[in-house]
Amino acid sequence: MLMETVMVTLRNDSYVEDFVAQGYVILRGLLDPEVVQLARRAMMQLVDQEARKLIGSGLIDDALLDAPFDRRLYLLYREHLDRAPLSFRKELHLPELYPLFFNPELLDRVEELLGPEIRLYPNYTARPKLPAFAGTEVLWHQDGGYTEQIVGGRNGLADLRMVNVWTPLVPATRENGCMQFIPGTHRLGPVEHVQKTEIYLEIAREFLDPLFDRVVDIELDPGDVVLFHNLLFHQGQPNRSDHIRWSLDWRYQDATQPTLRVKQGYLARSRQRPESVVRNAEHWGRLEY
Repeated sequence: MLMETVMVTLRNDSYVEDFVAQGYVILRGLLDPEVVQLARRAMMQLVDQEARKLIGSGLIDDALLDAPFDRRLYLLYREHLDRAPLSFRKELHLPELYPLFFNPELLDRVEELLGPEIRLYPNYTARPKLPAFAGTEVLWHQDGGYTEQIVGGRNGLADLRMVNVWTPLVPATRENGCMQFIPGTHRLGPVEHVQKTEIYLEIAREFLDPLFDRVVDIELDPGDVVLFHNLLFHQGQPNRSDHIRWSLDWRYQDATQPTLRVKQGYLARSRQRPESVVRNAEHWGRLEY
């Protein structure tokens, strides 16, 4: 399999063209260090909660407060990996995450792709990919494949105007399980997925096998952001390091479209309904997933 790292960086003259052609674009250093640090602080709060739960259940007696950010959750659960959280979703309504999800510079880039009416789609996730833990390995899929599973069909999937966002809180490398993309596959439209595990789908092999020579690794540093199409083929590799690959992912959608879900998400930017946009960190913290 040919592996190469492709860096499609922001260029004012071809940003949209790159996204349309390849299905993704990498924005190096888009997020200020303060935004990244606030997001890490939010994750530390979630790890504190996990430590309290473990102590309360009698499984551990030390909260490991001095353990490094990229090791602590793993060390807390290393004797009980079957109980370790694979992701956090409803817990993400923390004020510290408002500057990330509603980042003006990021929304400026997204507006170039979606227009001025932007919804934070009701699917935002923090993922602690633990070392050598199969439970956090994500198979080849289109994010739209999970929407298809939820709504019970493909009607409307290809028409969803959506931009997916992924950013790491520690360096994302081949060793610790960075994402892999197959450029251009978003142009195939929604393809068949099969249920491979209890929680993970995988693209049918007939679509995957001819394309493996086009796989690219998406290695990113904290502060980098990758935007990608909802139908782009991608996966998360195994974490072969000794530390956690912390990341967050979320989606923006053209807010003039239906979400195809029961939940409607929250307005991130709007000229038509500015009064309905999430106003500030305190407002975000009062809302629910």
